[in-house]
Amino acid sequence: MSNKIQAIRGMNDVLPDESPLWEFFEDTVREVFRRYGYRNIRTPIVERTELFVRGVGEVTDIVEKEMYSFTDAMNGDQLSLRPEGTAPAVRAAIEHNLLYNGPQRLWYSGPLFRHERPQKGRYRQYHTFGAEVLGLAGAEVDIELLVMARRVWQALGLDGVQLQINTIGSAEERRAFRAQLIKYFESHPEALDDDAQRRLHTNPLRILDSKNPQMQALVNAAPRLLDTLGVESRANFEAVQAGLRAAGIPFTVNPRLVRGLDYYNLTVFEWVSDRLGAQSAICSGGRYDGLFEQLGGKPAPGCGFGIGVERTLLLLEESKIHARRAPDAYIAHHGNGAAQYAMQAAETMRDRGLAVVLDCSGAGFKSQMKKADGSGARYAVIIGADEIAAQQVSVKPLRETVEQTRCTVAEAAAMMVNTMDSKRG
Repeated sequence: MSNKIQAIRGMNDVLPDESPLWEFFEDTVREVFRRYGYRNIRTPIVERTELFVRGVGEVTDIVEKEMYSFTDAMNGDQLSLRPEGTAPAVRAAIEHNLLYNGPQRLWYSGPLFRHERPQKGRYRQYHTFGAEVLGLAGAEVDIELLVMARRVWQALGLDGVQLQINTIGSAEERRAFRAQLIKYFESHPEALDDDAQRRLHTNPLRILDSKNPQMQALVNAAPRLLDTLGVESRANFEAVQAGLRAAGIPFTVNPRLVRGLDYYNLTVFEWVSDRLGAQSAICSGGRYDGLFEQLGGKPAPGCGFGIGVERTLLLLEESKIHARRAPDAYIAHHGNGAAQYAMQAAETMRDRGLAVVLDCSGAGFKSQMKKADGSGARYAVIIGADEIAAQQVSVKPLRETVEQTRCTVAEAAAMMVNTMDSKRG
């Protein structure tokens, strides 16, 4: 007998007992995005590798060593599983001319893939909820996105999620700063770890984001991009900060926050929590005004963010926020003709919007009632010979000390709907 086949490490199954928290998160975020006028876009999981080389950046960690890339056996195209969501959304906007009728507010969700060492909160297949504003420049858009993200945390019931912001200026300002940064780090070669040495002449800004404790003193003493910005970039950053203060959103300016994707400019940000250890960011984003042109489109501004689903779920669990989606009713039945009558009763209740589990095990009545209680259902609906003869059902509340009642199926459904509506109200 062969060994069992298991899931790939870092690509995880989401089991039925875990799904309610995912569904709670997904439903909550979708509703918040809807209230702000964002519309859903869905892009393929597989894209041309060139999309990420040109968009994310050829010398970023993602492109250099994290993408799942392969050659298409049909035509030899170089393809990759998407490692992030912004470049595909912008590619779709260019391809389908979405900005023809004006700016777009878009959201998307789904799996992303990065080939890296799996650890808690960092997986090879992970999921995101992203929001992108395409075709609108100015600090107001950055502020709207951050206000919307804050509303997501509030709707989920999360406290203590902290906002860090920075500006990385324009491409021209970064080029000038890059030379200054290389000169500084070259004067301390003995203090650079392997990653820093590898990035020194290709992507030196990423050294500022190093998590190596032995490099923190060197990084903290490095030149600051903030100190070299021009008048326009400074004014934009001041406007973002003023807008956040007006919206009542506390924030910290983190001058070492640079993000790992080349397409960013001006505002960058992360929402972080100190309850998640090393993987502290649950939402990251910023402005990317040059990305349309990099991908072959007409110049257009853009700004957006991505929420890491798995990390946010870890924070929900850490915060003792649970979601349980039990059925409204569990139908237990026994006797001749009970199965057919029970199925009709279940469909009548479902017509009223109730979630109903029909026992199909063929087990004895006692065993079925045990399953009804274990299902988490609020009610057990009991059907036996007496109920069939009277064309009724017995309804037994399972979560409160209330008498069992006998009534028609329609009356039982109405009673359950009314009771649950009153509890929600």
